[in-house]
Amino acid sequence: MNTQKDIVARFVLLMVLTALTACAPAPTPTPAAQTITDDAGRAIALKSSPTRIVSLAPSNTEVLYALGLGDRVVGVTQYCDYPPEAKQKPNIGGFSKIDLERVVGLNPDLVLATNIHNKTVVPELEKRGITVVVVEPKNVDDVLAKITFVGKITGASDAAAKLTAQMKTRIDGVAAKTATAKVKPRVFYEIDKTLYTPGPGSFIDDMIAQAGGMNIAADAKSAYAQLSAEVIIAKDPQVILLGDMNFGESPESVKARPGWSNISAVKNGRIVPLSDENLVSRPGPRIVDGLEMLARALYPELWK
Repeated sequence: MNTQKDIVARFVLLMVLTALTACAPAPTPTPAAQTITDDAGRAIALKSSPTRIVSLAPSNTEVLYALGLGDRVVGVTQYCDYPPEAKQKPNIGGFSKIDLERVVGLNPDLVLATNIHNKTVVPELEKRGITVVVVEPKNVDDVLAKITFVGKITGASDAAAKLTAQMKTRIDGVAAKTATAKVKPRVFYEIDKTLYTPGPGSFIDDMIAQAGGMNIAADAKSAYAQLSAEVIIAKDPQVILLGDMNFGESPESVKARPGWSNISAVKNGRIVPLSDENLVSRPGPRIVDGLEMLARALYPELWK
């Protein structure tokens, strides 16, 4: 027979257990198996959220870290230099020259690749039983979609939603500012001193358009084209963006080029060195920094 003392003790124990249950963190669900289609059009079956990821491109590395997945990254390329801690990860080779056996030795359950790896690296890794997903954003808006995609396959959808919302706000802010400009400036983006420049369909061409500029190579025959000095002079860009600043080019070297003194950008001092070209060329989370950088170069009066 229960005494009054026993009943009280049991009631107190029940209350304690109830409180502990209410305070305990909810268990983290294991993402269900899913089949996704990557940017190479391949259907890929994923069994669960990956815990050991190798990145074959700086842009993918930046996405993973921005989603808080740096602790799951077990291998990167020699060009994966952002964030700085990424440089401490095991090196699996260059952007296109991948050390396949090094990748296999890291025992990844997911490799994030790009289109440049489609013909050789992807099939070779798949022969070795490794899951490879190709991620290749085509433009600024697609970067947000691909961040959402990576969040989905890694179990980081909430982090991806938060990140893309922040990025979208800043992208919209640039559009709102540049929409007030009456005239869009003509832009020449210099990739290197041999006068290669982004053409139609390229990622940087979209960046220029989103920043409110008119790419003088928008009518080129390829996504990356080599223009002649004569063509550039004839198209008379009003702003010259030096993506090759870190390779020795400068406003002074551009001014010294034969015939370039008549270009509007040269006459008006609108030659802008880009201190970090990666902000523009890497289709990752820092494109918002690159977009704002370009917009400031094109419309300095709107950013005072």
